[in-house]
Amino acid sequence: MLNREDLDSILVQYTEDTRIVCPSCGSTRKKKGQKTMRLTMDGNSTLYYCHHCGLTGKTKHPDYIEPAPKIRAISVPKTTDKQLISEYLSGRGIDPEVANKYSVVNGKKFFNGHGEQNAIGFVYGNKEAVKWRSTESKAFTQDGAARTLWGVEHIQDDATVLVIVEGEMDLLACATAGIDYCVSVPNGAPIKVSSKKPSPEQDNKFSYVWAAKDLIERVDRVVIAVDGDDAGVALAEELARRIGRAKCWAVDWPDECKDANDVLQKLGPDALASAIDQAAAMPLEGVYSADDYALDIANLYDKGLVGGLSTGLASVDKLFTVVPGQLSVVTGLPGSGKSEFIDQIMVNLAQSEGWRFAVASFENPPPLHIAKLSEKYVGKPFFEGMPNRMSRVESVSAMKWVNDHFLFLEQRGGEAATIDSILDRARQAVMRLGIRGLVIDPYNYISQSKSVDNEHQGINEMLTRLVTFARANQIHIWFIAHPAKMATNPDGTTAVPKGMNISGSAAFFAKADLGITVHLSPEKASEIHVWKVRFKWIGSTGATVLDYDMPTGRYSELKLEDMPDPFTARVPDWHETDDDWEIET
Repeated sequence: MLNREDLDSILVQYTEDTRIVCPSCGSTRKKKGQKTMRLTMDGNSTLYYCHHCGLTGKTKHPDYIEPAPKIRAISVPKTTDKQLISEYLSGRGIDPEVANKYSVVNGKKFFNGHGEQNAIGFVYGNKEAVKWRSTESKAFTQDGAARTLWGVEHIQDDATVLVIVEGEMDLLACATAGIDYCVSVPNGAPIKVSSKKPSPEQDNKFSYVWAAKDLIERVDRVVIAVDGDDAGVALAEELARRIGRAKCWAVDWPDECKDANDVLQKLGPDALASAIDQAAAMPLEGVYSADDYALDIANLYDKGLVGGLSTGLASVDKLFTVVPGQLSVVTGLPGSGKSEFIDQIMVNLAQSEGWRFAVASFENPPPLHIAKLSEKYVGKPFFEGMPNRMSRVESVSAMKWVNDHFLFLEQRGGEAATIDSILDRARQAVMRLGIRGLVIDPYNYISQSKSVDNEHQGINEMLTRLVTFARANQIHIWFIAHPAKMATNPDGTTAVPKGMNISGSAAFFAKADLGITVHLSPEKASEIHVWKVRFKWIGSTGATVLDYDMPTGRYSELKLEDMPDPFTARVPDWHETDDDWEIET
């Protein structure tokens, strides 16, 4: 019998009327998937009743959040002092008439540290939020949650250009200059910036890009007109990454001007319109000038070559680290643990760096994959019958964590997966979730294009697409491929497969930035072999041994004294280069 605490932890996940599998009797019934429990929302509580076992009651939501429509329907004060709005906007060089179009209101608001002050408010969407700006100080506050671009509802269907600015005043400045195809981000630039990127905890604030997906795809050009400081650069880079750099243009503000409103005040509306019109295409991969690398060169001079992100396994870090914009080819015999090893790296990166991932796994159905990821996250078995099994509360918590960090690219329509279909969905995952990693597992489930003459050509083109996609979107791709059938040694063991042993083409070796083999030794030790590292500052070829805990699916460091004696004698000397093989391109 399910205890009350576990039952509540399950039911609080649901925020609308629905039917679910009964948590109490569902696992013991013959038809385990039958949804016999009805849930009915009642304010801050969920009423439940199972039509099979009769379980009934009420669960309160301790952290109750009103449904989305109620959140959006916040109270917006009526404008009572148009003169105040007019005087404030005029002082910023803005035509007060634009306030009527863009739903600018006024009122008295309490600002932390300043008390009650006169303020103007910017109404978002269908009254989903109001952002308040004090007219007496530089203080800000907000009612509701702004999740959309401000002003997006005013963009005409025939617009071919979209200008994105950093704040509401910048949008009003553009409107004053006659630019009526402008929107503002709802939460400004990221506060914390490192290496021109938002911090992981702020990366999830870009949901407005996905909300405007149809508009962004419809226009020919997106002009990013944000501030020129470090935070603005980070904002521009993340917007370009999610939207696609090929569509993005960037504004270079005149000297001594930091944003659109600053240009309007100092130089006038014509200068602002000219700055927007003269926006330059953001540089694409392979067409940069030396000036585009100025910051990178300065860092290189000061710090030298710096490796990628830690895998979370010290001995593996000595072989390779994880770098955005690269392709890892992973191979190994069936049952060697290739997928489990990459899952471990993803879980470690999600925990240490806040990374998010898209997974196209053709051998692991998403529910099973979620269970395996949950095991690595919690450190306990998921399935019934295993000792120290995770509790239902822990499983619910793990599923929420997986939901925050993983998307699953599943072929539900019965159509064959192609590299185009995978990358199209991966592109959506970049825009929607800001993913940093993509797993394709395994290669042989991908249907080849009928236009290619042979398998080698098809594989070569596919890998080129993957490398290009990784670079353009600054994500790391793990591509899992099975080796050809390996010969058995006289002692009954099987040789460790490497890049040239992958079935289909030598291009797997040629195109990979990193080449990795996961191998089970005769002693059942989990060996990690690295047979290619394109950039030596990321790692080096070699091998290590890890401990694998089967109940939890976790990899961990193996103590030196526990390392199998024959291992060092069996470690191959990987020193092949692309020049050792004749590769057709």
